[in-house]
Amino acid sequence: MIEKHLILEDVDPAVFYGVQGSNWRMVKSLFPKLRLMARDNVVKAVGEADDLEVFDEKMQALVMHCAKYNSLTEEDILDILRGQKTKDESGEDVIVYSTQGRPVRARSENQLKLVQTFETHDLTFAVGPAGTGKTYTGIALAVRALKRKEVRRIILSRPAVEAGEKLGFLPGDMKEKIDPYLQPLYDALEEMIPAVKLKEYMDTGVIQIAPLAFMRGRTLNDAVVILDEAQNTTTSQIKMFLTRMGTNTKMIVTGDRTQIDLPASQRSGLIEALRILKDVPGIGFVELTRKDIVRHKLVTHIVEAYEAEARRRREEQKEEKIINEQK
Repeated sequence: MIEKHLILEDVDPAVFYGVQGSNWRMVKSLFPKLRLMARDNVVKAVGEADDLEVFDEKMQALVMHCAKYNSLTEEDILDILRGQKTKDESGEDVIVYSTQGRPVRARSENQLKLVQTFETHDLTFAVGPAGTGKTYTGIALAVRALKRKEVRRIILSRPAVEAGEKLGFLPGDMKEKIDPYLQPLYDALEEMIPAVKLKEYMDTGVIQIAPLAFMRGRTLNDAVVILDEAQNTTTSQIKMFLTRMGTNTKMIVTGDRTQIDLPASQRSGLIEALRILKDVPGIGFVELTRKDIVRHKLVTHIVEAYEAEARRRREEQKEEKIINEQK
């Protein structure tokens, strides 16, 4: 008899073993010749060498499925052990799967263009109004690259600029002070990576979330780097960020021209970068519109109303300018 230990990597043991251990009971029933025990993320198997070899191969397949789709059902176990495709494997356009097993995929023409541009360019600008899925799709692409081991880490950043209101002094240590600005990034990650694994990634630096000011002096290698809310960067800040790119690194810069929270005296670094870099080869540009909005249907109407108001104000300013010139 031989004893073999297997480590469940890149999966949440609770998801792998199933509700109240239902998945694990099924695995044990399908390998009656082996004595199987599980504790946390370690599986111990005792049996003959040939049986253990088959068990190891099937376990690796189960772990890979669970890591990719963030789910594992009894039906999946049976399909995998029979050498058949699971129902999840038929979703060719899926970027990643959420922690609830829900497929995350491009939901509009321009979101699909963002996915395709990311695959063919090392630097991608994704610009559009609120609710078009710029950040969410970008983070999904980063998580997919990490799961596929195309990169070793994900780095997410955004400028710490308040949206129209002054929050004043924030209590706590540095992390507690900056977390409110970075919460949208946490929200997206929590939907795509199991809580236990996400905590491990954060603790070990595989996933890093930091304000833009913390990027100075770094060289970012072997990573997917996302700069969110880039419309609130200054010209010097976005230049500093873009020049952090190292080897085997992809960058995604997202922003919304209509939601600039900088003081009126400061120019948006995103607007400047789009103008300066528009003809640089190797950089991809994706323009999302209100047709790509995937939030509540009212968000589309809200964006349309504000765009109409902005047009009205521009027309009024033009008329005032003509009248003043005539005087």
